[in-house]
Amino acid sequence: MGRGPTVEGRKNAEDAKRAKVFTKLIREITVATRAGVADPAVNPRLRAAVDKALAANMTRDTIDRAIKRGSGADGGADMQELRYEGYGPAGVALIIDCVTDNPLRTVADVRHALTRHGGNLGTSGSVAYQFQRRGEAVVATGNDAALEERVLEAALEAGAEDVVNAAGESCVVCAADDLETVQAALQAAGLTTERAEVVMHPNNPVAISAEAQETLLDLIEALEALDDVHEIYHNAALAQA
Repeated sequence: MGRGPTVEGRKNAEDAKRAKVFTKLIREITVATRAGVADPAVNPRLRAAVDKALAANMTRDTIDRAIKRGSGADGGADMQELRYEGYGPAGVALIIDCVTDNPLRTVADVRHALTRHGGNLGTSGSVAYQFQRRGEAVVATGNDAALEERVLEAALEAGAEDVVNAAGESCVVCAADDLETVQAALQAAGLTTERAEVVMHPNNPVAISAEAQETLLDLIEALEALDDVHEIYHNAALAQA
């Protein structure tokens, strides 16, 4: 008679998943530090990375070590940001942001994942024009109409472009350069942002077949499994399951 997964097995799987998340967060903190200064108070990108790490239950000691690594205080590896552009199944446009200390390894891994799922790498700029940079700050509202109204008022007063309510969250949309101002306004209004980040948003999402969607989701899963991959953006309008 077969046996289901043991408690220890489930714990090991969760630990492995958590370690992979931490690896990506540490790399983001390192690069954010190197791109600015080692003080989250005056480095918005670093502050966002630290907030994300704390939300994932990363310890302060681990965060501080990542900041030191980024500042060069411990002689850490030279991490760098890379952006790959390409196509997935059904010609879906893809932007794949990576943080790596070994570009040759990274491009080989990304190309392999794309090829296995009917995609291919493109040249720089080949799909970027189909996206726009924008800021997004998300507040958990739990479908509370009064709370959603508070978010809307604070967001509009701060110069945000739109607020989208879905799945118990209010997503405040703004120009990428206005994200820090909008986030500060939300916090001043007593609202807690679950996350705030600059994203690449597709200008015109395209519909794809159910079969292509399944292959695309498999591709995204394969890319997310790579330690060097930080963010993935696509222009497919995915149907809800």
